[in-house]
Amino acid sequence: MAAEAGAVAALDAAEKARGKYAALSFATIAIVVGLPLWWKTTETYRASLPYSEIAELDTLLFQLTVPVTVVFARGVLPADQERKLPLRATQRAEVPLNSKTGVTSRYDVSFRRATSQEETFLSQASAPEAVDALLPVEGMPAGSLTAFVVPQSSPLLPQEVSVYLGKRRSAVLRAPQGTGDTLGAVSAQVQQLAHAMSFSPESIAEALADRVPIGQPGAEWKRPFKSSLGYEITFSLLNPDPKSHDVHWDIEGAVRRYVQPLLDKLGSVAEFSVDSQILYYAMLGVTPRFDAASSSFVLSAHSLPHVINPVEARLGSSAASLYPVLNFLLYVPERLYSPLHIKGKDGAAVPTNAFHSPRWGGIMVYNVEPEAANETTLPRRVDVDMVHVMGVFLAQLRLLLGISPGPLPAGALQGGPGGEGLSDWELDRLLWARTVENVATVSTTLTSLAQLLGKISNIVIKDDVASEVYRAVDAAREAMRQLERGHLDAAFRASKAAVTSSERAFFDPSLLHLLYFPDDQKFAIYIPLFLPMAVPILLSLAKILRESRQSRKAPVKVD
Repeated sequence: MAAEAGAVAALDAAEKARGKYAALSFATIAIVVGLPLWWKTTETYRASLPYSEIAELDTLLFQLTVPVTVVFARGVLPADQERKLPLRATQRAEVPLNSKTGVTSRYDVSFRRATSQEETFLSQASAPEAVDALLPVEGMPAGSLTAFVVPQSSPLLPQEVSVYLGKRRSAVLRAPQGTGDTLGAVSAQVQQLAHAMSFSPESIAEALADRVPIGQPGAEWKRPFKSSLGYEITFSLLNPDPKSHDVHWDIEGAVRRYVQPLLDKLGSVAEFSVDSQILYYAMLGVTPRFDAASSSFVLSAHSLPHVINPVEARLGSSAASLYPVLNFLLYVPERLYSPLHIKGKDGAAVPTNAFHSPRWGGIMVYNVEPEAANETTLPRRVDVDMVHVMGVFLAQLRLLLGISPGPLPAGALQGGPGGEGLSDWELDRLLWARTVENVATVSTTLTSLAQLLGKISNIVIKDDVASEVYRAVDAAREAMRQLERGHLDAAFRASKAAVTSSERAFFDPSLLHLLYFPDDQKFAIYIPLFLPMAVPILLSLAKILRESRQSRKAPVKVD
């Protein structure tokens, strides 16, 4: 019996030891293998981002380099100064905008004599417009300028004109009078010319207005559309009284002849789409006031802002458009309120009978010719003079896109833009501003994205999103480098690529915070799964710990 009792006791001890080892094995596997595996498989995948490079990009110190060539005709320079040619000089001007943004203007000026061909042309030409044919278009890279300096007695410029700005990237300067340092005087003129034909501190500050607020806009503030990869242009004919007026407009032909050449030249800036529509019974929403002095109806300047909202409700929603919409409205007044004229703040009638709303579009009032005494048939056929109408709309389109010259020097004459509606240097001026604005936009977008992802740790950062961020940073840096080298075309292309990549990253659908469970909800989901398994393991560990403590406290029997 004693032997049997000893065997049973030994068997019980072995069974208890096996239970202890099993409980310890389960606990070890759960803690050493299970918990790390669960943590790894449920963690949020976040690809690495260039946070340090984005932080560096938040500080933008632009250096804009303009290559300028100054060509002196015979007889402009004194002999001692002419012997110094060819000559190179660099002019710099720094404009700090705030602690994180600054602009350094650099003008690399190259002085040289006119070649024999240029000398012959400058001496024989009788009009400054002929200078535009002197240089081939492909010979002048974007962003560069060429200034021809002619003697005081040259018939090329009218007597009252000291500077002529051509439609290419060239200008004609009359030599300064009454100064011994002609080179120094011409250098000062060149800087003024560059402000007008390339960029000025005001145009760059306007491009950076979202990053560097410049205060309350003044009366001259035009507020062009922000830089975008594309724009939609809509021409609308508003006929509120179709029973009286049967209005016909050749909008397709007008767009083809007047608008499309301008848009083709702006093709490197953005994509453009054009459409048109006719809206009947579309009212302005403002009742004109009758002016007895002129026997006409009047829309005053203070009532013009109230015209936009009622009309916009009829234009169709632009919410489905990916790009900003530029609206151009031709309004034919109803018979009851004809003729209708727009008066400015000074009380005088606006010559174009039109106005534009910043970052929206323009409206033109087109009055119908008075009815003849024997005319009784209604509706009257009205054929719109599209030449006059498109001239007004093109001027408004240029303002809305930010196409405007800088401060012109005294006595300056600007040549016509030609059939394309846009001078080469005006396009360059737009590219300077848009490149700077694009880089600033990329900096703001990436900085906001980095801050968002830093604050919310459970958002997944996929590899393709990270790749777009890296591409945006590299392209923005490349744009800055190309601006410093004076390569405007390459800089603008790099800035567009940077904007595209940054927007793809910022608006990627996978970055929506609501797609992912917060940490507290994740634990709430998994605790009901793990708790039934963890309770037996924890109880077994507690029992093993208690028994081990009791065994250490038990007295040792000595036979």
